Amino acid sequence: MIEFGLHPNIYATGKLRGLRSMLEEIWDHSHKPGTGTLFILAGFANYNGGARFYRLFKEHTDKGGKIIAFLGGSSSQRTSSRQVVEALLACGAEVNITNRKSLMHAKCYGIKTNDAQKLVVTSGNFTGPGMAQNVEAAVLLDTDDTNKMGFLWDDLIKGMRRQSWVTHKPQTLNSTLPVWKLLYDETPGISPLDQSEKSTLVIKLSHSDTARIRARPGTDAAKGTQYFWLSKDCFDFFPPLTIRNNRGYKGTLSAIVTLHYIDIHKTDTNCRVTFEAENNLDFRLGTGLLRYTRAASEDDLACISRIGEAEYELRIVRKNTRLYRSLIPYAVTFIGHQGKIFGYMENDLFSEISNNKLGN
Repeated sequence: MIEFGLHPNIYATGKLRGLRSMLEEIWDHSHKPGTGTLFILAGFANYNGGARFYRLFKEHTDKGGKIIAFLGGSSSQRTSSRQVVEALLACGAEVNITNRKSLMHAKCYGIKTNDAQKLVVTSGNFTGPGMAQNVEAAVLLDTDDTNKMGFLWDDLIKGMRRQSWVTHKPQTLNSTLPVWKLLYDETPGISPLDQSEKSTLVIKLSHSDTARIRARPGTDAAKGTQYFWLSKDCFDFFPPLTIRNNRGYKGTLSAIVTLHYIDIHKTDTNCRVTFEAENNLDFRLGTGLLRYTRAASEDDLACISRIGEAEYELRIVRKNTRLYRSLIPYAVTFIGHQGKIFGYMENDLFSEISNNKLGN
């Protein structure tokens, strides 16, 4: 089986729509935890690039399996972060950091067991953007295909180790070791947010998003937590999801952000965005300040603009308005099978169309 995908949701030859779904297939859906070795080769890596997989990585190594990662490192460029290396080490992975002037551009992922050699060759790095909204191509070669070409993961790794590159293998979280100087810090405020990361998520709201917003206090409809369900492809839209619940990797990964509710003139400086790492693999954004306000209805648009590393603005656009008709074409991807759709647009474009100046 050979499958090709161009994500996000652009083109695919089979059921696997892109890099993330291919990795889910070979590392999760068709794999028994604890058998064989998983492989990661990428020049760039950050924490959210692995957020979907840390749970299964930990389960894999706990049951006797291995993980080998080769990542790029640099003292002058933001290649791989200390947060992703710490997470991989905590999962029991062997991590190799390659330091050289010419960055390691190869991106390959895969698995080796007693009866399988599977390989994904892709343009996507082990980063949030590489797994989500960057336009990335990926090809999955199953065991029959790797056998025909004579591909062996063991030989590839031997070849990597034979090179004269300066390669470090951190084994502890001791930040005084030289290898940590090759890794950048993803902590908000340490490094400025790139302009390309400032975008607006346009999402059509469902009944479950708005039921508590429309509810009256004390009614059954008001029970439960108020949040918006977001896409699985939000790994590049939020800060590192480094807050784990009490069950460790099983359960949820979260981050705390500041959310400005433009329509109701309120701000939540302790807003939680959560990735359902063990349940349905969706993101949810806490929007508790909208409860009972009737500020949004089913099928309205929520426009969430990222204006800083961990700072966002939320605007509700009512259905059947001129602005709604101007923005709905940017929501091009379906979430599930209930008609919920989402998409991204540049902040400057959103500002121009909506006549809103962001960040004030």
